[in-house]
Amino acid sequence: MPTERVALYLQDAHSLQDGIKYAQYAESKGFEAVWQAESRLVRDAIVPMAAFAATTERIKIGAGVINNWTRNIGLLAATWLTLDDLAPNRMICGIGAWWDPLAANVGIERRKPLLAMRETVEVLRRLLRMENVTFHGEFHHVTGIELDVVHGRREPRNVPIYIGATGDKMMELTGEIADGVLLNYCVPPEYNDRALELLEAGAKKAGRSLDEIDRPQLVVCSVDHDRKKAIEAAKVLLTQYLAQQPHIAKASGVSEDIVKQVQSILTWPATKEQIHQAMQYVPDEFVLKISATGTPDEVRAKVEEYKRRGCTCPVLYPMSDPYLMIDTFSY
Repeated sequence: MPTERVALYLQDAHSLQDGIKYAQYAESKGFEAVWQAESRLVRDAIVPMAAFAATTERIKIGAGVINNWTRNIGLLAATWLTLDDLAPNRMICGIGAWWDPLAANVGIERRKPLLAMRETVEVLRRLLRMENVTFHGEFHHVTGIELDVVHGRREPRNVPIYIGATGDKMMELTGEIADGVLLNYCVPPEYNDRALELLEAGAKKAGRSLDEIDRPQLVVCSVDHDRKKAIEAAKVLLTQYLAQQPHIAKASGVSEDIVKQVQSILTWPATKEQIHQAMQYVPDEFVLKISATGTPDEVRAKVEEYKRRGCTCPVLYPMSDPYLMIDTFSY
C-alpha cells in the first residue's frame, strides 16, 4: 500500500467500463483518489464520477475539472449535493475557467474569468453549507435559494473546492479562495516554482499559509518496460494538446515552430492518421520534459521531481498499461 499520497486521473483514453475497473484497482492498491476530466466535447465528468462512486467504497472522487460557465449555479450545487449523497465525504469539486477556442465555439464568452470564478466559488460554497442564499453579482443572480433535501442529510456538506488554475492571476486567486489547486499537466517540474509563489501570495491575502492549500498535480504517466513504447504512447496525447490547448503549450515552454507545425496537420477532432503524422515533429526530449515517461524506475523518479517542487499528491494519467502504472506507484 502507498505510504505517500497518489491518485489516478482518467479522461477519455479508456472506456467508461474500463475506467470503473481502474478506479476499483486503484482503490485496492491504496490510491487516495480518482479524478475524472471533462475534456473537450468527449466526456462529461459527472456521469463517470457517479459510476466510480457507486462501485467503490473508500477512494475519493474528484472532478478534474468541470468549468464554471455551462452549469447554472443552482444546478451545480444540486449536482454536488447528489454526488455527496451517493458517496458521503468522498467528493472533490474541481472547477476551472475553461479555455478557448472551445468555449467561444460553443457560444461562451469568457469575460472577466477571475470575477466569474470568485462568484462561482462563493455561491457554491454557501449553498453546500446549506445556507439560504441571496446573491446578485455580475455573473450569478440568485434570490432566496437553498438546497432542498428530500432524502438524506440536511447538515452542511464536506465538498472541498479545488481550482484548476494555469494562468498567474487565477493561480493567485486560487490561493486566496480555494481549498486546493489542481496543478496542470504537460508542464516541466520547475513550472511549479512560480505557481507556489502565486499561491502563497493569494493565501496571504486571506490570512492563510501556503501549507493550507492542497496541491495535487496532474501528471501524464506513460510507463512501460520498453522505454520506446512508453514514449510513443505519451506522444499520442501530447501531440493533440500542443494543437488544441495553446495555454498548455505556452506553459510547457515548447517552441512556437513545433506548435504551428502540429496545428497545420491536425483538424479538430483529430483523426488517428493526423496524430501519427504530426507526432514525428514532437521530439522525445519534449515528452520526457513534461511527463513521467519511461520504465517504472524512470517514471517514479520523474514524479518525485514534481513532489520536490511542491506537488502534494501526484494525479497520474496512464498512457500505457493502467494496471502497470498503478502497481508502479503502489509503494
